[in-house]
Amino acid sequence: MRRKTSSHDSDFPASDPEATLALEAHIAACIGSVETVLHEIISERVHIDIHVVAPTPERDYYTLVTIGMSDRSMSVPSGLEEYRYTELMLCLPPDWPLPQLYETDVAEEHYWPIRCLKSLAHFPHTYDTWLWASHTVPNGDPPEAYAANTRLCGALISHPLLFGDDLITLRVRADKLVHFHSIIPIYKEEMDYKLEKGFDALIKRLDHVGVTELLDITRKNVAKTAPFGSIH
Repeated sequence: MRRKTSSHDSDFPASDPEATLALEAHIAACIGSVETVLHEIISERVHIDIHVVAPTPERDYYTLVTIGMSDRSMSVPSGLEEYRYTELMLCLPPDWPLPQLYETDVAEEHYWPIRCLKSLAHFPHTYDTWLWASHTVPNGDPPEAYAANTRLCGALISHPLLFGDDLITLRVRADKLVHFHSIIPIYKEEMDYKLEKGFDALIKRLDHVGVTELLDITRKNVAKTAPFGSIH
């Protein structure tokens, strides 16, 4: 994905209070009550807060959802204006150590999924681009592992896999349809495989071994151990 620095006239964070209220209600209705909000302290162009829904008997994992990414429209290709607004989400195991409100002294091994969410939410506004299902974003060039506790080094943007269709979109008003996308952290070999074989081929392999937006930092690398035989 080609990157260029944003040419917005102002770096002051955008704000859409109507959308914020609607998104909060949508998260509560489709996922569950928000336990805490991880507020961004310093923001440019958009202010990203991460809303955390605690594990429940039905969904035994944390669900983290951004609010604020959709305060500005993304630079989508011509004809795709309906896809200008999105928010991102990922899920963490129930024993994952989450930071407390405004806590900054957090080990990177525990904080990197939050950093990843925030970085990707800022990405399209920083580089005048867009994010959509099938896009991959490496963690640096060349890609580096997110932290010492994993070899995952990139993000695959996907439609949410653990949630119903009622979550996927929210019509805030006539001119603003917000889409929800999930982040699936992936390995370098999986990024390379997707570039060679395509999104559908990679998703098929991931689905075969049960990979979703629920983070597993030591999961099988599906581009190394092929579930349907050797890679050609």
